[in-house]
Amino acid sequence: MEENRLLKDNLPSLFIGYVLPAVIAMVLSGIQGMIDGIFLGNYAGSNVMASINIANPFLQISIGSAMVVCTGTLSHLGRAIGEKNLKKAQDVFKSSVIGAAVISVFLLLSGILFHKQIALLLGATEVLLSDTARYIQIIAAFIPAISFMLIFGFVNRLLGKPQLYLYATVACMMMNIILDFLTIKLLKMGVTGAAFATGLSYLVGFLIVMKPSLSRQTTVNIFSGKYHSKLFIKTIQNGSSEGITSISAALTMFLFNLAFIHYAGENGVAAFSVINYIGNFVTLVMFGVSDGIVSIVSCNYGAGNIKRIQKTFYSAVIINFVAGLLCVGGLVFGSENLIAVFLKDNQEVLQIACSGAKIYALGFLFAGFNILQSGYHTAVGNALFSFLISASRGIICIFIGILVLPQFMEINGVWASIPFAEIVTIVLCGILMIKNRKLFFHDENPFLSLADIAFEKFRL
Repeated sequence: MEENRLLKDNLPSLFIGYVLPAVIAMVLSGIQGMIDGIFLGNYAGSNVMASINIANPFLQISIGSAMVVCTGTLSHLGRAIGEKNLKKAQDVFKSSVIGAAVISVFLLLSGILFHKQIALLLGATEVLLSDTARYIQIIAAFIPAISFMLIFGFVNRLLGKPQLYLYATVACMMMNIILDFLTIKLLKMGVTGAAFATGLSYLVGFLIVMKPSLSRQTTVNIFSGKYHSKLFIKTIQNGSSEGITSISAALTMFLFNLAFIHYAGENGVAAFSVINYIGNFVTLVMFGVSDGIVSIVSCNYGAGNIKRIQKTFYSAVIINFVAGLLCVGGLVFGSENLIAVFLKDNQEVLQIACSGAKIYALGFLFAGFNILQSGYHTAVGNALFSFLISASRGIICIFIGILVLPQFMEINGVWASIPFAEIVTIVLCGILMIKNRKLFFHDENPFLSLADIAFEKFRL
């Protein structure tokens, strides 16, 4: 059973087997989004890009609902496997599959039946309304495929197949590129082509990851176990921070879109869209590291190997900090070249984006640590702390930043809301680490414990 590897293999081996595929898969997802932006910006125009950006919160909420179930399942399932409780593991998975199916069908019907109302609610202007509503209507039809690609793909890591989700992501990206080329560049289908390209590519990914869960020979599968509403509620609670992360992504997009429309019109939204594509790429690397360690942390926590999960966490912190540092360097010193990949002809959008990128980038120095803290607490079943961190960096501080900072800095205050939120949240993370020190430190003195971890050999 795969738990033996999670409980016994050394740290480098586990990072290569679990974290690296998760990071690559997340990076490819980011590249996929960037490719959409490149095709739309160059062959459909900035208004189409802005329309899809307005519609993006609906997709983020749909993905977020799947990630709540997905991450909660992975945490709950991993701890059950670590405890060697097979019946509980099977019941957790069955409950999650049924619960996710109900949620995804509800979102599908909402998007198809109320696409125009949703577009208006998300802030679409008269210029952008038609394209925004059309994108929501089409992408809604693919929500079940999107949801179960994520759920089955992540659970496969605990079933001894951590690379399968990576293969699905590669296939998904390649399909999206091909369909973007055909529908956006050649057929000039604009927002319709972009929606079908995204939806069909996720469908291909789902078909790849579904096989293990459909086999009765697999440790957990859709046929084994029983549905229990209490287990599903607990799973939702475990994954609640992921829901906050995705809801915050949608809310952030919504608030930023409103703010940029106010200060710079449609060009402001287009500028934010470009920067968001670039920033989202690095954020996905950080989330990839966080997602990659969940299986390791949850399984070892279930087995009581606290020191082992501490070393996993601090190794992941180093990786995320380096990724953030590289992002800051790229956006501060090379923003014009990066942005020009998406939009070459609109100088006003280019100027707004270049100016904002240098402020926006500072948040990445702190984001990686905050993301890992939230994921770590989720993995060990500490839903409250994970929820607080996600809510702080994604909703509360963003809202405060957008409400207050533009009063003093105008449009620069909108960009500064991201680093403001991350800085406040890292202070909160420090307080929670001290409060829950046994999960993070070898010694009651945190500073001595950190020194011990830093100088100890990289092995488990």
